[in-house]
Amino acid sequence: MPPYNAAALKAELNARGWRLTPQREKILHVFQNLPRGDHLSAEELFNLLEKRDEAISLSTIYRSVKLMARMGILRELELAEGHKHYELNQPYPHHHHHIVCIQCNKTIVIKMIRF
Repeated sequence: MPPYNAAALKAELNARGWRLTPQREKILHVFQNLPRGDHLSAEELFNLLEKRDEAISLSTIYRSVKLMARMGILRELELAEGHKHYELNQPYPHHHHHIVCIQCNKTIVIKMIRF
């Protein structure tokens, strides 16, 4: 999977009959600029954008992250918090796994190293 930029997202959305809206572009930009291994829930993304005065409705965020996950741009994660998280779908060598502690629900990121 190649790294996504706005032009690649626009081309793929257009090929499927959808548009690259300003909201989708902002959401992609947030995920592109997250530190590797970080992930966000839809609510965390909503709060982050709201703090930046880039208000996008929570329902639009839910629809957009679901769409980007179906397209393979984002990875949808079910961690121990009871709601889904999303992260940019990175190809090797940035692939990683998540371990969740069953006592405290803390999530630990395990980065894969190939020798």
